[in-house]
Amino acid sequence: MANKEESAPHDGVGHRARLRRKLAESGGDALHDHELIEYLLALAIPRRDTKPLAKALLREFGGIGGLMTADWQSIARVPGMGDTSIAAIKIVHATLIRMLRNGVAEKPVLASWQALLDYLRADMAFLSVERVRVLHLNARNQLLRDDHMGDGSVDQAAIYTREIIKRAMELGSASLILVHNHPTTPFSITLDHAQYH
Repeated sequence: MANKEESAPHDGVGHRARLRRKLAESGGDALHDHELIEYLLALAIPRRDTKPLAKALLREFGGIGGLMTADWQSIARVPGMGDTSIAAIKIVHATLIRMLRNGVAEKPVLASWQALLDYLRADMAFLSVERVRVLHLNARNQLLRDDHMGDGSVDQAAIYTREIIKRAMELGSASLILVHNHPTTPFSITLDHAQYH
């Protein structure tokens, strides 16, 4: 069975060189959203014109944020996407989340609130279902653990208080931040902070 990503050879070397030069000389802001995705896909699918596929992905998922946070199976349903190209997208998203999480982990969370919001939005703002997370903080308000408690439907997700408290006791958490998104309101995330003794 042929790989979905294979196609007739494509001579896009000149176009890709122009994108690479634009990136090198002017940075990522010089590229349109579809060009960023196009170039990323070109690394995974080297002998194919990836511009139409990049545009189709952005249309399907409503932009870069929606594409990066889409699950593997949803991306796989887009004609032309195979495991290698999906992995390229998911590894970029995983790298972004790791970079943002490391920035949060190194400082007191409550003193770097914007960094925390950036980290959470990168993972949750574009989801089509509600996700619940619990952030466990130590006595210096540094992140001990980020627990993904589960995903629900478009307007609700179940949480179990007993499990949250049990986990907090295991970790020795000084305080908790309960986080959930609102899929019906893009970019909307709710944080509730609680300290206990």
